Amino acid sequence: MVEVIVKELPERPRPGEKVQLPNGEFIRVRHVGIPWLLPPKKVCNDPECPWHGHLSVRGQVFTVTVESVHGRTATVIHEWLHYDPKYKRYEKRRKKIHVKVPSCIEVRPGDIVYIGETRPLAKTIRHVIIGKSEDVTEAKSQVLRLEQSQ
Repeated sequence: MVEVIVKELPERPRPGEKVQLPNGEFIRVRHVGIPWLLPPKKVCNDPECPWHGHLSVRGQVFTVTVESVHGRTATVIHEWLHYDPKYKRYEKRRKKIHVKVPSCIEVRPGDIVYIGETRPLAKTIRHVIIGKSEDVTEAKSQVLRLEQSQ
């Protein structure tokens, strides 16, 4: 088991930069493949971190609300609308998902976060938190405005 070291940076690093931790280890900030999501201000050497480790994000990305946090795992609620063709209406559906919380991202109950699908990390954990709602660039809001205007 690797001892996880976290370092707070004065400003947000860019993907591709190398940052030195207090123990002398160099960590490269990766790009997770989502162009409008910025990396966190903290840097860690957690191998199961999508930004600083070897964990790849693939599949779907959701916006969810954190319900509870238990150490390095959290329970989140994913809500969506499902169309019922018989009644020609939408109904709300929700599901609880267990996610891994990287050491470099701090979450509390009630936070709105982005989670991405990964390989299975434990029996019930197949998602990881990749950012908070504050970690979004202006590019996403411009894309949303273009989609709404059409």
